[in-house]
Formats: sequence, C-alpha cells, structure tokens
Amino acid sequence: MTVSECAGLLRGNDNFLILTHARPDGDTLCSAAALCNALRRMGKRARMFSNPEITENYMSFVMEYLSDERHDEEYVVSIDLANDNMFPKGFSGNVELSIDHHASNSGYAAHTLLDAQMAACGEIIMSLIRELCNELTLREAELLYVAIATDCGCFCFGNTTARTLTDAAQLLELGVNNGELNKAFFRSFTRARIALEGMIYSSLKSYCDGAINAVVITREMMRSSGATENDCEDLASLPGKIRGNIVGITVRELADGRSKASVRTNRQVDASAICSRFGGGGHFMAAGCTADMDPYELAGRLVETAGSYLK
Repeated sequence: MTVSECAGLLRGNDNFLILTHARPDGDTLCSAAALCNALRRMGKRARMFSNPEITENYMSFVMEYLSDERHDEEYVVSIDLANDNMFPKGFSGNVELSIDHHASNSGYAAHTLLDAQMAACGEIIMSLIRELCNELTLREAELLYVAIATDCGCFCFGNTTARTLTDAAQLLELGVNNGELNKAFFRSFTRARIALEGMIYSSLKSYCDGAINAVVITREMMRSSGATENDCEDLASLPGKIRGNIVGITVRELADGRSKASVRTNRQVDASAICSRFGGGGHFMAAGCTADMDPYELAGRLVETAGSYLK
C-alpha cells in the first residue's frame, strides 16, 4: 500500500482507535498522537488506546489523545507494531490498518502501509499527514520530531539517513524547538538513571575480543538504584558505546519471570536475524525478543548466536 492509498482508506472511514505497542517508545506514541491530531482536525472521531505502560517522559505529549471511552465498530490502526505479540496490555481484537517501518512486519493487519527504509515510523506519518491535510500543525511537528529523534538516537544511530535529516529540518522550519526537546530526552536524567547506568557499565561483559558486549539488568539493580520504567529509555544503546563493538546485547529481567532482550548492531550483522531465533524481530541494526528464561541464560544464548554471525 502507498501513502496515497492509505490516505484514501483513512478518508473513507471514521471512528478510529489508534494502537501503540507494548513498552511504548517515543516513535510509536508520538507518531500515533500526531496522526490522531490530524484525524481530529479533519472532523474524524479518533482516540489513542490508553496503553498502561506509557511512561512519564511521554505522558504530557499524548495525554489529550488518550481515552478509555469505547465506540461501536472502531476502525483500529496500529502504529509501529511489527506483529501481534506487541499489542498493548488490555487490547484484543483485529487491526484494520498497520502503519509500520519494520521489515519483519508479520502482515497481521487487513491492510499495511510499510516502509522499512524509514528510520522512524514518524517519517511515514509525516508524509501521510501531508497527504491528508496538505500541511502539518506546530503540534504535529513537535510530536513527529520527538518520534523521529528518539528512534534514531538524536540522529546518532546508523538508521539515520539524508531523508531523516531533511524531515527533521522541515519540522524545525515549522517552529519546533529542537534544543528544548533534545535536552529533555537526551541530556537530562534522574539520579536513579545515572546510578543504574553505573551498575550496567560495571557488570558489562565483552566477548570475541570486544566485538560483542552484553549487559543484564536485574530487578534488584532497578530496586537498589531506585530506577523506574521512566529511567529506562534507550538503555539498549549502552553496550554499543564500547570501542570495537559490533553487537550490543541488553537483557532485562521482567516482573513476570520472563526476560526481554534488545540487540543493536552495526551494518556487519543482522540484529533481526539474531532475535528471530528467539521469537523476536525488528530492524537490521535494532531488534528485540522476549523469552521465558532467566536473563543470564538468555544473554548467554544471544552471545552464542551473535558469535556465529561473526565467524
């Protein structure tokens, strides 16, 4: 499906419910909020599903779009969800339209707008809103800047392209205060976050002459540092800061006994292929998986799998 075809589908429907993924990040949340805003100014009824895992970092950006009020025959649109395993807690049902940038999208929706060349889903939503409304409002531009900047690490990650930078520049031209937003998301941390980072770096283990670096974040580390989910933004990038790193692995122990892994790589290794071995997926250089195993066991198996790709 093209952006133009997707816009036609949205114009022909009403009463939208917009889904964000489990453990939501800035891209899924702010892309969804921007689309919700655009649909509302078109005269459509639209709301975001009240994802219970939204953190304080993003609540002020999305609060006005959240609603628990149910409507009959809602047209469900998912944003940045690669597969139905990533549905938010509390949602069940079918999805009519998936808007995504993950090459591993499983095709779970009736219709899919997919562009795996985009660094962030926000880039797709930016084009879609222009197709729908001709222009972006300042509010939508601010939301899309957060979506794009957080998904490419303030334009430091390898997924950043010339298109990404051009889109960001156009958002600034609309009045986005990038300095203020960059400070809020990339240069301002709680003491608990700093304490947690110290524990993470202290426990980091290197393999294959430093080509693979892995950390495990336990519930005890979270407790003793005083960190909350609000302090866990972009922890997956920390192992990759080690000089010589090719594969960075971050595994978190979850409260339900499972473990969640994030894998970040450079262009030599396919992170999605590694995570697919454990039921996950994502992008070539950024992917994840969740498994019913001890975090140290999962980390060890991921290191072994990653090592096989380096040989």
